[in-house]
Amino acid sequence: MARYLFTTWEGGGHVQPMLMVARDLAARGHAVVLLSDPCNASDAAALDVPFRPWTTAPFQTGKSRDDDRLKDHEADNPLAVIQRLLDRVMSGPALAYARDTLTAIDTFAPDVVVTQELLLGPMMAAEARGLPLALLTANIWSLPTLPGAPPFGAGMLPAANDEERAMHAMVGQMSRTFFQAGLSDLNAARVALGLPPLADLFEQLDVAKAILITTSKAFDFAPDPLPAPFVHVGPYLADPAWVEPFTPEPGDAPLVLVSFSSLYQAQEPALRTVIAALGQLPVRGLVTTGPTVDPAEFDAPDNVTVVRSAPHGDVLNEAALSVTHAGHGSVLRPLMAGVPLLCLPMGRDQNDNAARAVHRGAGLTLPPDADVDTIAAAVRRLLDEPAFTTAAQGLGAAIRADEDARAAASVLEALVT
Repeated sequence: MARYLFTTWEGGGHVQPMLMVARDLAARGHAVVLLSDPCNASDAAALDVPFRPWTTAPFQTGKSRDDDRLKDHEADNPLAVIQRLLDRVMSGPALAYARDTLTAIDTFAPDVVVTQELLLGPMMAAEARGLPLALLTANIWSLPTLPGAPPFGAGMLPAANDEERAMHAMVGQMSRTFFQAGLSDLNAARVALGLPPLADLFEQLDVAKAILITTSKAFDFAPDPLPAPFVHVGPYLADPAWVEPFTPEPGDAPLVLVSFSSLYQAQEPALRTVIAALGQLPVRGLVTTGPTVDPAEFDAPDNVTVVRSAPHGDVLNEAALSVTHAGHGSVLRPLMAGVPLLCLPMGRDQNDNAARAVHRGAGLTLPPDADVDTIAAAVRRLLDEPAFTTAAQGLGAAIRADEDARAAASVLEALVT
């Protein structure tokens, strides 16, 4: 049996999929350990995955809005978001992440290192020790290194002609150039580890023998087949450990689930507007705020309940509609239950996830600052027009088939020679 070291950081929805992959490997008899922020220890314990905390690398002990070190909602343009990622996750703390990973390598003696795709430090540590490296992303691929995929961030559809392909290539190259602002920090870390400097920041990813994309091939816009070393391994989605039991109020009115990010994105105004819109309609509204927003901040009408958490897997079996910021899990899980979506994307991968659902007819998209009447009209349309539910059911069936064929464990086992 082999030994696998997993590394990630507290970035919300990407923690649970990595833990699920680690659990699958443990169930096959392999030894696994997760290296991450202390606030993720309980998530690991819930799946019986051994855990070690970052000690010198940046880490969070909690999941509140004050704990969030990225604070990308404060950035007012995409370049500023990229700079925050570089300074606070990717290249600025790369040496600290590498040193913590090297300590774990030397004590745990893994055969393979598996890291979240933004952590360049563990990639360097695997390279320094000559270990096979795999990258694991918990959503669609976010970096400008996948030929043929639409550029990340703006919700672009697949290119339909040469003009659009040229535009995609230009946007991708611009994005790649923006990330080079972190190259000097990365190379300083590499030199400190006895590794040669790189000419391009994304050359660090070339060390990986496999890049696992834990989304559904049926959902994605990525090229088919994917170029090596990329591979779709299916979605890994479940309620996180901090979710508490909750049963929606009974009734005949359609149930509308509202769920925005488990990380902080200054989502309170959008949530208030959605709550007010649902208050105008003959529906049962259930709003889950997640760990970063206090339910007590919201005044809700009688037909809307606001709670910190609820088991979405159970709630979606009853829901007729999901209103969401369009994070990866918050899009795929309703679709897998055959539930259409009203998406109000607020950044990150959310425009892209929304585009994939709406392009297949499974929902609608509005800006996050849409007014009450606009949101209410969209909810009515999604509930009244059965074509949306039919499309969600069809796409959801394809996603569930990809879930049934999940292959991350097999791909990682193949890296052990």
